[in-house]
Amino acid sequence: MDMILDAGFTAKLVLLLLLMFSITSWAIILSKFMELSAVKKDTEKFLEIFYRKGTLSNIYASGKLLKNSPSAMVFVSAYKDLVEIVRTRSRSEKMEPGDAIEESLSPQEFNEIQRVIQNAASREISRLERTISFLATTGSTAPFIGLFGTVWGVMDSFRAIGIKGAASLGSVAPGISEALIATAAGLFAAVPAVVAFNFFNSKIRRIGAGIEEFSLDFLNLLERKLGK
Repeated sequence: MDMILDAGFTAKLVLLLLLMFSITSWAIILSKFMELSAVKKDTEKFLEIFYRKGTLSNIYASGKLLKNSPSAMVFVSAYKDLVEIVRTRSRSEKMEPGDAIEESLSPQEFNEIQRVIQNAASREISRLERTISFLATTGSTAPFIGLFGTVWGVMDSFRAIGIKGAASLGSVAPGISEALIATAAGLFAAVPAVVAFNFFNSKIRRIGAGIEEFSLDFLNLLERKLGK
């Protein structure tokens, strides 16, 4: 602790910057863990409801409550568009998202639903990826910030030798200690961020694959129930 307090202004600035990176990264890590846990829980509930082969309106009524599930939100977006298609075609203002749909879809309308599903899936994946880019930034940037602190500490050591005219432990120790602390701080910020980024990226890819599988099943269901 004394070494940090006795460090120069530049070294303290480097350490403060790395501390900010580290705190923000850990906040994102904890938040993302909780978010993905909620995603898993709600998705399991929604898929159980969906694969019971209930009516589309009943699935919609349950799905709109499971806001943490990307698959549920994809279904809700597509079903709302489906209701709008039927409402426009029948010119019925009384048609609501929770109402049962019995009319068949034309190929053009089916393609429109497919586009809505794809757009909704992309939005959900983008939402999950929203904060993890900072982890990648921390993982790639923090070591170089630490390296800058290391180089600065070594420069201080050489400067001290030049002033005193001879190398001694007392003259080089402060600069070397600053250099080592900066290196350690850079790694301390970067390593957890890189590990977490790879972990979350893998999880989100699996979620994306699950959304794609659900989307195909949903389209097949629509084709069976409403296809011409």
